[in-house]
Amino acid sequence: MCVGLNQGDWAATVTQSTELIQQRNMATETISACTGSNLLQPISEITNLPLDQVNFVVCQLCALLTAVWFRLYLHPSKTSPFVRHVVATLLGIYFALFCFGWYALHFLLQSGITYGIMILTGVEHMHKYCLVVALGYLSFCQITRVYVFDYGMYSADFTGPMMVITQKITSVAFEIHDGMARKEEQLNQGQKRLAIRRMPSLLEYFSYNCNFMGILAGPTCCYNDYIAFIEGTPCRHRDQETKRKTEVIRKLSTCFFSLLVFLSVCKVFPVERNIDDDFIATNPFYVQVVYLYLSMLTTRPKYYFVWTLADAINNAAGFGFNGYDSEGLSRWDLISNLRIMNIEFATSFKVFLDNWNIQTAHWLKRVCYERCPYNPTAATFLLSAMWHGAYPGYYLTFLTGIVITLAARAVRHNVRPYFLGSQTHKFVYDVITWAATQIAICYTVVPFVLLSVGPSLKFYRSWYFSIHIGCILLAIALPVKPRHLRLKEQQSALQPGQETTDSNSNQKQKAT
Repeated sequence: MCVGLNQGDWAATVTQSTELIQQRNMATETISACTGSNLLQPISEITNLPLDQVNFVVCQLCALLTAVWFRLYLHPSKTSPFVRHVVATLLGIYFALFCFGWYALHFLLQSGITYGIMILTGVEHMHKYCLVVALGYLSFCQITRVYVFDYGMYSADFTGPMMVITQKITSVAFEIHDGMARKEEQLNQGQKRLAIRRMPSLLEYFSYNCNFMGILAGPTCCYNDYIAFIEGTPCRHRDQETKRKTEVIRKLSTCFFSLLVFLSVCKVFPVERNIDDDFIATNPFYVQVVYLYLSMLTTRPKYYFVWTLADAINNAAGFGFNGYDSEGLSRWDLISNLRIMNIEFATSFKVFLDNWNIQTAHWLKRVCYERCPYNPTAATFLLSAMWHGAYPGYYLTFLTGIVITLAARAVRHNVRPYFLGSQTHKFVYDVITWAATQIAICYTVVPFVLLSVGPSLKFYRSWYFSIHIGCILLAIALPVKPRHLRLKEQQSALQPGQETTDSNSNQKQKAT
């Protein structure tokens, strides 16, 4: 190894190597200082899990315990909204700093910039500026994290919480615009309920965006609902508290089971095997279809764990009451982000999307779909892709989703009525559409998991783009009425005053 090196060269080589090691150590220390606490490093080594994931889970468990304390000792009947806002915000910032280090300052900076925009630009145009600035700031952070700073030394994604904060920022901006700049007759029933009639204070705004219950994993909630929670609901019955405790226990049980399933079977069915040359060459197509379904099925429990735990944290704090069901039992699903059984047994693309990442779907509908005058479906999928991040696989997924959504809508409008004549026919239709929906979902989200263009296109080529081609042909061959005509028919089918009565009834249930 030393042949050809004189003493001077050898000394220079050793010096350079030492300097490189020192520089790498300094870089590692800098990254560690910026990207969260190392306090739980021993647990990370014992469990063989990345430190950022350990930090996240421990912080969420601490948030769960803190939520119980928050409800018991800072109940609205015992303290003022000001104190509840301050404590919720400071705890949220602390958890964010523990998980992401100084990157958590982006959460405060993004919120501060958009609050200044709301104050300076006025209610007429603030929603447009906030959407552009918040989404632009998020995209900038996503691009720099993926393509500039992420060298595989740290895997935590601080832009995850920023995605939820972006939803909250834009939601508040649009709701203030609805409440203070638009006339009452211009709003639909949902917009009337969500409209904000006064400008939030700086403390209220930061508390809504950065409270400890939702800073790490959301979910997004409506501003009016959050303020009602902080200030205290008009009345709280004992049966609500009993049901709340039951719901928290049930959701924690779901979290435990989801985590167990994910840790035990996720590595058994790696998604990457779907594009393995030997696997494609040696297995018949039906085996590839079954494996695709199983491999994508095993990726979902981690989302079930994260979102259900986040929902349980909010419920433990007393947030999430959503009125009563038909049997008079209290509901605690106001900000629930998924319905697992509806997802796994969905019989249409729409049903799957309506029950997956529910609060994000609500946000996309309220901010984009209901307001976009042209091609709202395409615009909504494009906004969703931009919001998710900078990986090309996200855009392939959502572009595919547009085609499949149009085809599924065409089939539902043109084919489904022929199977509603008897229970047997409907059962056959449901079985067929369940299988088709699950395969279509798996086919669609493979690029979302693979992330890169090359592997994603390799997968689609192995399937000969068959679902793309089939969906395009179905969308062309089967006519569907334009959205504005469908809405007009639905409105004419409603009896006068029915929609208003139902809405008022729901609001009365929430207030009792």
